[in-house]
Amino acid sequence: MNETFTLAYGETACAIGCTRGPDLYSLDPDTTADAECRISAARFAERIEAFWSKGTLDLKNPAVVVADKTRLCGYRRYLPVLLETLCRHGAPRERLTVWIAYGTHGRQTDTESRAAYGPAFDAYRWIHHQCEGDHFVQLGVTSRGTPIRLPRDLAAASCIITFGAISHHYFAGFGGGRKLLFPGLGETSAIYANHGLFLDHRHRRLAERCRPGILNGNPLAEDLAEIEARRPADMAIHGILDSSGQVLDLMVGQGADHFRAACAKHASQSEVVCRRSYDLVVAGAGGHPKDINFIQSHKAIHHAADFVADGGRLVVLAQCRDGIGSDTFLPWFGPGGWDGAFDRLSEAYAGNGGTALAMMDKCRRFHIGLVTELDPQSVALMGAEHWTLEMAQQRIDQHDGPWALIPNANMLVARQAI
Repeated sequence: MNETFTLAYGETACAIGCTRGPDLYSLDPDTTADAECRISAARFAERIEAFWSKGTLDLKNPAVVVADKTRLCGYRRYLPVLLETLCRHGAPRERLTVWIAYGTHGRQTDTESRAAYGPAFDAYRWIHHQCEGDHFVQLGVTSRGTPIRLPRDLAAASCIITFGAISHHYFAGFGGGRKLLFPGLGETSAIYANHGLFLDHRHRRLAERCRPGILNGNPLAEDLAEIEARRPADMAIHGILDSSGQVLDLMVGQGADHFRAACAKHASQSEVVCRRSYDLVVAGAGGHPKDINFIQSHKAIHHAADFVADGGRLVVLAQCRDGIGSDTFLPWFGPGGWDGAFDRLSEAYAGNGGTALAMMDKCRRFHIGLVTELDPQSVALMGAEHWTLEMAQQRIDQHDGPWALIPNANMLVARQAI
């Protein structure tokens, strides 16, 4: 039987055909097909009001924190609801500030911001976070030695409200939520101190518990929990997305238990049991903006890796129209390989070093072919192969045996033993 599967690629799609059907790993279509199951703006407003009824926030100088263009959460529709509600409850419009949590990522343009946030971008005061400079205040140090540094103006806000989508994170367990504050609005060296916990110095490997979906026993996630306890958001809005990036639900609350509940809800619809290890896995990174650059696409590569047998092959469709997405990533793939990069990171953790090591680790275990607009030289430097869609189709046609297809590996994760 001939079958055809469509995988998102940038803002277009690619068709994969096969005569031997794959083991298909995909999100439950029931969570993506029915628009009526998605939270309405009116229902979101009711939840904000219900939170308000439990205790009054100090709105004389409020700060709202949102994610950047690569981690959208229905902002064009839902952000105005939040901002207008704040103003209606007494927040002075001229003192209400919206912060974009870039972490160490580069600033987006105003045009990109308008596309991401809609008219709200021109109606309120926005701050593009800068992770370098002398505008930080230190709120303490975690038990693992991470300095807690946040912008002075943010720390002085009368209340802080975070608003972003929950997602799996390849070494922090889950992204969104508390990560909007730190590392989203952190200072560079402090961020790197936390990210350096990804390294297991004793065994010279990546920390075993630093994996998607794992919070307990994950040293990096537990460090973030300490930081959250020192300066938690006064209100946290956690978005639950479907496979197409549309908002299914917005959970309004506060604190670590609220964050964990949101993570559990996200995991319940995006984690699956891997039935076996495969010699061939074909995965899509999920299309725009999930495959806007390699740094974002790596999440899909990392998730799909858990389905690949040692010595097998992973083929990933990731457009990467904006290139690598960081100037600090490729330099790690220089002389010395894994050992050299590990030693340099052990001495001084720096930008995207952990991502580079994670990519090296996968390339040592199996073969990776990238269907991408990245230049072949960069792909080869990472240890992968630059493929065309035709090459991927040929490999599928020639493969004799079980294989797996993951249309949206950016969101779908193999359930971990915890």
